[in-house]
Amino acid sequence: MIPLPGRDARTNPRASITSARRVVVKIGSSSLARDPKTYERLAHEVSALLGDRRQLVIVSSGAIALGTKKLGYRARPKEMARLQAAAAAGQSLLMRAYEEAFGRASIAVAQVLLTHADLADRVRANNARRALSALLTAGCVPILNENDSVAIEEIKFGDNDELSAMVAPLVEADVLVLLSDVEGLLDADGERVPIVHDVVTEALPLVRAKKSDVGLGGMASKIEAARRATLAGAHVVIANARRDDVLRRIFSGEDEGTVFSAAARRLTAKKHWIAFTLRPRGDVWLDAGAAAAVRMKGKSILSVGVLGIRGDFREGDSVRVLDAAGTELGRGLARCAAADAVVLAGHKGSGDDAVLVHRDELVVW
Repeated sequence: MIPLPGRDARTNPRASITSARRVVVKIGSSSLARDPKTYERLAHEVSALLGDRRQLVIVSSGAIALGTKKLGYRARPKEMARLQAAAAAGQSLLMRAYEEAFGRASIAVAQVLLTHADLADRVRANNARRALSALLTAGCVPILNENDSVAIEEIKFGDNDELSAMVAPLVEADVLVLLSDVEGLLDADGERVPIVHDVVTEALPLVRAKKSDVGLGGMASKIEAARRATLAGAHVVIANARRDDVLRRIFSGEDEGTVFSAAARRLTAKKHWIAFTLRPRGDVWLDAGAAAAVRMKGKSILSVGVLGIRGDFREGDSVRVLDAAGTELGRGLARCAAADAVVLAGHKGSGDDAVLVHRDELVVW
């Protein structure tokens, strides 16, 4: 874990946001579908942010919604082939809308389409990082979206809230803004929560997962995105896309939306990738002693403390680490294949052969 500098950023995250240099803005399909003028307002506000010497990436939903209408479907398709067709038909319309609106503000944009597999592979993820860095250095605004026209369940992100939370550490963003059709996180009385310092204890109890017929993401997915991005060292803001000057207000430090403070101690880039990008291919069960050593002392997982193995993982694959009761303790990279782990489980090995998951490649919740 890497400590973040400055205690003031956590006690008053809005003040810290005013000095942010690199920003990711995610906007949902429902916000774009309900108000076509959103593109124009977004271009106007992005122009002001760029004028303040900031760099900005936009993660935009909307292709499937536009394609659904273009192809004459009555509602968002459920069959994969029709979803892919809608995405293909709608993506060009989505980019045309951004090109026209941002072009009038003299802002160059670039389309970047990603799948989960692109970011799960370290080489491809590094290629994406370098490409995005070059676009930002050139003063361009990358418009990112999931490559839905080729995505299948195995390589999908789930929704663009998740994608934006992965993009934030990829571009080393200071702030992630999630623009939606809500004012922010609401408490039990329906009042907006101004600041959340700890996602798990303060925000999760308030979440009521809801989904619309236009977009996939509800508040639950935004809170999860906030959890992931704050652990990468970014502040997160959930705010209303339809509010005039919403970005100006956020980056002027005004009381806009709900701000989630960056975690006091953030995960390294590699551990964040292990925890939130890779998908587990199996499970490793630990006995009480091994579970305590991993949880309390930050130890590696040794073969002698393993009770059981499940899955068909290979060396280097992500695995879930469970205690004897089945509670997930964390995730890590397997040092051997599942078949070899089964043979080693419960036996005392020697040297590197005894290590099934090394602590440097293990994230404990």
